[in-house]
Amino acid sequence: MKKQFLSLTAGLALLALVSACNSSKTAETTTDTSMTTVDTTVVVEKGVEVGGAMMVPSKNIVENAMGSSDHTTLVAAVKAAGLVETLSGTGPFTVFAPTNEAFAKLPAGAVDNLLKPEMKKDLTSVLTYHVVPGSYKSSDLKNGMELTTVQGQKLKLTEKNGEWWVNDAKITIADVISSNGVTFVIDGVLMPKK
Repeated sequence: MKKQFLSLTAGLALLALVSACNSSKTAETTTDTSMTTVDTTVVVEKGVEVGGAMMVPSKNIVENAMGSSDHTTLVAAVKAAGLVETLSGTGPFTVFAPTNEAFAKLPAGAVDNLLKPEMKKDLTSVLTYHVVPGSYKSSDLKNGMELTTVQGQKLKLTEKNGEWWVNDAKITIADVISSNGVTFVIDGVLMPKK
C-alpha cells in the first residue's frame, strides 16, 4: 500500500511539474487567437413543383422537364425528334409543355404514330409549334396576344375568367423558370394547321 501511495504521489508531482512548465512556456510564446470559420449555409434554390419535382432556374428547360413525372411523353417526343440539344441551348425559349394527360387526349395511336422514325418531320413540326423564341412570363401576356412559334405559325393567348389559354389548351402552371427560358404547363397538345 505504501508503494502505491508513493507511486501516486510521484505521479502527481510529475503532473504538477509538467503543468508548471507548460504555463511558463505559454507565457513566453505568442498565441494566435484568430479563428477560421467555415460557412455551412445550405442554399436552397427556389422553383416551381411540376410532376413531383422541383423545377429550378439553374437547370435548362429539358433538364427540368426530365424531372417531371407528368412530362415523360413530351420528353420522349423531344428525344425522338432530336430536339434535346436545341432546347438545351442558350435560347431563350418559351415552351408550352403538354402533360402526359394532354397527350392521352389525342386519338388512339396518334402519339405512337408520331414517335415512329418515319414521322420525325411531323413530330418536329408539332413540337416546335409549342416553342416560341424569347422569354415570356405570365406578366408579359396580354389578352388576344399572338406569338409566332419556332415552327412558323402563330399561337393565340386568351384570358377567360382569370385563367389563361393558349389556343384551346389551358395553362395549368405558369412561369416555370429555367436557365434558358420559361415553361408553361398546358392541358392540351397544340396542333399546327396543315
